Amino acid sequence: MQVKLSEQISSADAEVILRCLPNRIQDALTARATEIDYPVEAVIEMAIASFLDTEALSFADCKPGRGQ
Repeated sequence: MQVKLSEQISSADAEVILRCLPNRIQDALTARATEIDYPVEAVIEMAIASFLDTEALSFADCKPGRGQ
């Protein structure tokens, strides 16, 4: 089986990840994605990045392309 590497989580992968998480975490990630108008896969990536690296971009300061 050959695996395609990507720099980003696909929407299909995000759905698989979400289904593996407790409902309260699924709801929180989905709500945050809606609140900041980002795809849920980007929110999952930011959550993982902030867990692994406390100096990674946070939700508060990550608004690319929005002129801020």
